[in-house]
Amino acid sequence: RGAMAPRTEKGSKNAAPPDYSKLEVGTKLQASADGVFYAAEVVSVSDSKKRAKAPVKVRYLGYAADYDEWVGADRLKSKALRPPEQAAKGADGKAAKGGRSKEKKSVRTPTEFDPYLNNRVNSMTLTQYIITSTKGDKELAMLANAIQHACKVVTNAIERAGPAGLYGLAGTENSTGDDVKKLDLIADDIWVECLSRSGVCGLLVSEEQEEPIVIKDEAKRGPFCVAFDPLDGSSNIDCNVSVGTIFSVYRRTSPDSQLCTTADILRPGTDIIAAGYCMYGAATELVITFGSGGQRFALDPALGEFLFVSDMKFPKDGGKKIYSCNEGNSLHWDAPILKYVENCKDEGYSARYVGSMVSDVHRTLLYGGIFLYPADKKATKGKLRVLYEGFPMALITEQAGGVSSTGMFKGKLGRILEVNPEHIHDRCPIIMGGARDVNAMLKM
Repeated sequence: RGAMAPRTEKGSKNAAPPDYSKLEVGTKLQASADGVFYAAEVVSVSDSKKRAKAPVKVRYLGYAADYDEWVGADRLKSKALRPPEQAAKGADGKAAKGGRSKEKKSVRTPTEFDPYLNNRVNSMTLTQYIITSTKGDKELAMLANAIQHACKVVTNAIERAGPAGLYGLAGTENSTGDDVKKLDLIADDIWVECLSRSGVCGLLVSEEQEEPIVIKDEAKRGPFCVAFDPLDGSSNIDCNVSVGTIFSVYRRTSPDSQLCTTADILRPGTDIIAAGYCMYGAATELVITFGSGGQRFALDPALGEFLFVSDMKFPKDGGKKIYSCNEGNSLHWDAPILKYVENCKDEGYSARYVGSMVSDVHRTLLYGGIFLYPADKKATKGKLRVLYEGFPMALITEQAGGVSSTGMFKGKLGRILEVNPEHIHDRCPIIMGGARDVNAMLKM
């Protein structure tokens, strides 16, 4: 679980009422909930007899007013709050004769940084989430940790790319004919090394490599097949636009005693056991699913840990009216696609297109709307690859409550996850987003 709002506690009875006269609206203090003291501030102080046991209304810093509650002195820490025994002393504050004044324990003064610190301490880490979500499958947990490690190393490489002279083309093309950037090759090396050394992979498919990588060493071979695009949207990397990594995980179907083959991974997306993407932008964020909803984590550079941010859920009302597509291809689109985009414009939709699938789909998941990369007269199967772009993003979209479709493909409307890839770099059309917009598109 992530950081949770404090829960209500029952106050305890005091023999004598404390002195609340120094507490004012806005006074910063600490308030206890579930035995833990949180930074808070005074919202109101009541002198009503009905509120005698809990006369102070506090608001926990970093939480909405819905969590305000009335509390008593037993749940408060503040220098402005005088305990009963001190209030009973004379105005000069002297202790009784013959007694020695006890040294007070220092109380830490709350600061505006407390919500930030509490979040870092209390948030669930990705490692904790992996242990919980893999349900005792140690090999799957090892794979997921190898994936998060690869994401951290790629983040570091991207951050250092400019000073290290790593921008620009590498002078080669990848398996699908795209120009390769230097960082494409570095990211690919990082992912291949991290996964092959994890000891739980049998076959790897990378966008940057023509042939699959088969793990032949029996001591390093495992039950999983992983397809990944090590640096999606890398054409944007030189101008510092967000890029990302996308991955999908299958469990092999061939006997463990044999080498994996492409048949272990050339299967519909419905067979995927885990998928996700990591976006490298203003912050590094990783979204992952094990088939029971999608979760979003952000990398805290100081801690070196991914911390839980939120569950991934499409807005129930469809969210913002946004369409995302490369309109430069509109001359080649089929009539229904063209008609839908024109309708979006007529209905006041905003156009947002980065050119990095990770960025565009991430925004669509959070804000709502629709993302399209359809088939057209120039690319009859579309441009995006099935195994390491279409499948993982479709699974995350559906886990978040959205809809993913190929549109009209091979003579019928189809679900992306039900496509049967013919080869490891096969392509398919992509239409994904909230039900409001995707269903309207499919009706065209």
